[in-house]
Amino acid sequence: MYFFLLNLSLLDLGSISTTLPKSMANSLWDTRAISYSGCAAQVFFITFLMSAEFFLLTVMSYDRYIAICKPLHYGTLLGSTACAKIATAAWGSGFLNSLLHTANTFSLPLCQGNTVDQFFCEIPQILKLSCSDSYLRVAGPFSFSAFLFWGCFVFILLSYVQILRAVLRIPSEQGRHKAFSTCLPHLAVVSLFISTGTFAYLKPPSISSAALDSVMAMLYSVVTPALNPLIYSMRNRELKDAMKKVILGMFPICLLGTVCGAMS
Repeated sequence: MYFFLLNLSLLDLGSISTTLPKSMANSLWDTRAISYSGCAAQVFFITFLMSAEFFLLTVMSYDRYIAICKPLHYGTLLGSTACAKIATAAWGSGFLNSLLHTANTFSLPLCQGNTVDQFFCEIPQILKLSCSDSYLRVAGPFSFSAFLFWGCFVFILLSYVQILRAVLRIPSEQGRHKAFSTCLPHLAVVSLFISTGTFAYLKPPSISSAALDSVMAMLYSVVTPALNPLIYSMRNRELKDAMKKVILGMFPICLLGTVCGAMS
């Protein structure tokens, strides 16, 4: 589990680093300019990292399924070599998916200007600038990715159905609590990531607006990656104890909630 969490943290760090630095630099310099190659690089990396993260979340649901439903087989099915191969497959699948969409998107002629109505370059906003008859060229790659992601979503859903059934059969309340505390953070991350990403890319054009597009893009590209480490780490008792010590050290208070006197 911690090996996959390491990979997830690297993907989250890469996702934030792809969008925020350029956006912050544009805000400081009061500009919205980005080069064509820079825009293509943003599209490639954000698609690569987000796709790899979704595949990795699918793998992590399988990891939780084996750990809870088949614990005696965990070392055999998910040894160190198997984990490394699965993680490599997730990264590689995200790379190939991103390469397909980036090459296809930037091969389209832009007939509606060159202004991307977003704080970073993303595929839906670039497609708005292409000619209307160019959408047929993106239908194939998008259909393939949608089928792939839908299959991953069904796999995650079925995994958690089996996990829920296994947890409810645990006789002790402490055992059920431990199992739920292990799975609920992952389920929360998956739900937030899938809901925001799906709405951003598949929402009907009738409800599309600049403000709504920006909010959805911020949720799936910045907020979700930033929340992932917090969601997963809150189940770690040692980390929670360390955070309490840091908070108490920054804001010293006396017992029984009485505020300590000011330093002389």
